[in-house]
Amino acid sequence: MNLKGVLEGILFVVGDEGITLKKICEIMDISLEEAKDLLKDLKSSYENEERGIRISYLGDAFKLTTKQEHKEYYKKLVENPENHLLSASALEVLAIVAYNQPITRVEIDEMRGVASGHMVRRLVAKGMLKEAGKSTMPGRPNLYKTTSDFLDYFGLATISDLPTIDMKKYESDEQEKDLFTSIYKEEDGKDE
Repeated sequence: MNLKGVLEGILFVVGDEGITLKKICEIMDISLEEAKDLLKDLKSSYENEERGIRISYLGDAFKLTTKQEHKEYYKKLVENPENHLLSASALEVLAIVAYNQPITRVEIDEMRGVASGHMVRRLVAKGMLKEAGKSTMPGRPNLYKTTSDFLDYFGLATISDLPTIDMKKYESDEQEKDLFTSIYKEEDGKDE
């Protein structure tokens, strides 16, 4: 098995959260020296000018990042007026963060039921979200919150201007759904 390829995949999957050397050793079931050698080898292959990413050591974690010398192109991508429209998934992530901030990416993933790392990174790049410290959860993941650009985009003076959500309405919908499901099961059982 190509361990360098496995390591590259791990770095991609962990995204902006990064991964510690110790965790790499645990996941790949390799020694500290083997992990260091793999990281060094992979890092040197990214140093080729034809590559657009690199491995960075930020905080206490290794992560894939873009190369600084390409920054002007990434800036054009983010500042392009066509990119200012928000997709349904971007709006969903923003709503989750706005109503639950500060919040980790993992908590966003749990609420959405899908991975949100890419969308969180895009919203940070667009200036709609920002890092707001570290969680006390294991691994100390980043916390995210909305920015003043978020407030401006939606015409809000403060975060407290967000509309309130009537959770009782949604809870009663769930109860009705459960009632239907249980009735359905009873009727289904009678037919047997």
